[in-house]
Parts: sequence; structure tokens; C-alpha cells
Amino acid sequence: MNLGTTLLLGTIAGITILLGMPVGRMRGNRPVLQLFLNAIAIGVLLFLVWDVLSGAWEPLDARLAAVHEDTGGMGPVFGYGALFVGGLTVGLLGLVGYDRYLHTKAGSAPEVGPGAASVKESLPASGIASWSAGRRLALLIAVGIGLHNFAEGLAIGQSAARDEVALATVLVVGFALHNATEGFGIVAPLAAAGERASWGFLLTMALIGGGPTFVGTWIGHGFTSDPVSVVFLTLAAGSIVYVVCQLLGVASRARRMDVLALGILVGMVAGFATDAIVTIGGA
Repeated sequence: MNLGTTLLLGTIAGITILLGMPVGRMRGNRPVLQLFLNAIAIGVLLFLVWDVLSGAWEPLDARLAAVHEDTGGMGPVFGYGALFVGGLTVGLLGLVGYDRYLHTKAGSAPEVGPGAASVKESLPASGIASWSAGRRLALLIAVGIGLHNFAEGLAIGQSAARDEVALATVLVVGFALHNATEGFGIVAPLAAAGERASWGFLLTMALIGGGPTFVGTWIGHGFTSDPVSVVFLTLAAGSIVYVVCQLLGVASRARRMDVLALGILVGMVAGFATDAIVTIGGA
């Protein structure tokens, strides 16, 4: 399959993330609905954690099997193991540190009063640090999903480069459905907070979350690397785990475990249903 057609497939797979974005424009204060939407996002993200870790573990599992069958050594096992743990660590703890930095920066305020001119004044928060908590969380979700979608794009590009047209097409359909649910996951924190985002903000989040599918498809068409896939998948997993913790913290304040559990169930079922389509197609 030529590069132009391959990139078209990658674009189709990534652009469906826009389908979930209108949720970020919801009006009104409906606490139960907002909690339910937040819970669905948690369910979708929990599925993604399983999905990306399964993909990241496959190369390591293959090396472990080779050791068991005496066809390989421990060197590759330790190498892939280091990539696996390193990616998870950076993805999870990196976001912890970054979010703490944003909170610290957002908490700074200019000094006023006698003697203020003689000391170094703290500048008011600007840029991302000035965003609401819901917007910052939406950004973190978009980044994690973007890392995940980059790895999905690699899979599409690699299949197309091998002229596995049927497999590439099935991957596009399955990943397109994945991205539709992921778009909703990005904006759910805004809906949960009752914050109505601008279309510009929503489109930017869609670009961060869905754009890497196109980039991954482009790179995957001419380059394949299991180590690169492991790194991006584990980075995505670590960042998504952090986001899930944040969303659970927000949801727990409502004290409606019934709504939370139902929403998580719906989100997880939706995620596995889209994955089933990919599996049925032979991927």
C-alpha cells in the first residue's frame, strides 16, 4: 500500500476522536449526569491501561518464552524489562511531578503591601498553570491518549507497508472506534466540573490526542521497532494510570458509588467492544 493511502487510513483512525468532543460543550448543572460521564471516562481509561500494557508486554513475553525454550538469552529480557519499567515510571511519576509544578505555579500570587517593591514579586500564574483543574486534567488525558495512539499508528503503518490491506483496514476501523470513546474521555473532566470549553480548546485537545495516530502511521510505514513501541505504550500506560487516579478522586466526592460503578462498567464494556472488532478482523 502506498504512503498516501496509508496516511489517509491513519487520518481516518485519528480524526474520529472529534466525535466525543461535543460533550465538552454541555450546558447546565446536572451533578448525576456529570458523575456518570466522568465514570464512563474512567472505564474507558481503565480499558486502555489493560490494552496498552498488553501490547507493551508482548515483546518481553516473547523473549521470556525464548529463554524457556533455550532459543534466547536473558539480555533481551533485561533490556525490554528496563524499557517497560522505565516507561511506566516516567509516564506515571513524570505527570505527578509536572502536575505538582503546575499547582505550585498556579498558587503563586503577586506580593502587595509595604516593602513589596523591595522584594522579588511572585508573578501571577500564566499559560497552562492558569487553567482550571478540569482543563489541566483534560490536557493530561489527551497527552496519555496521544502516546497510546502513536503506537496504534505504528501498527497501522507497519501493516500497510507489508501490503496487509485487510488487516490495516480492520485496524483503522477498530482504532477509529477506540478514538471515538477516547475523545469523550478527554473532555469528561470538563463535563464533570460543569465547565463549558471553547471549540478552540476542544480542537486542540483532539489534535494532541488524535494527531499522533497520523504521525505514527507515517513513521510505521517505513520503520518498525519493538523497543520504540514498548516505550510509547508504557509511557501511555503510566500517564493514564495517573489520570485515572485523579478522576477517581473527583468522582469519590459525590458519594454515589452506584452511579460511579455503573459508569465505569459502561466505559469498560465500550472499550472491550471496540477491541473485539479488531480481534474479529484477525488483528
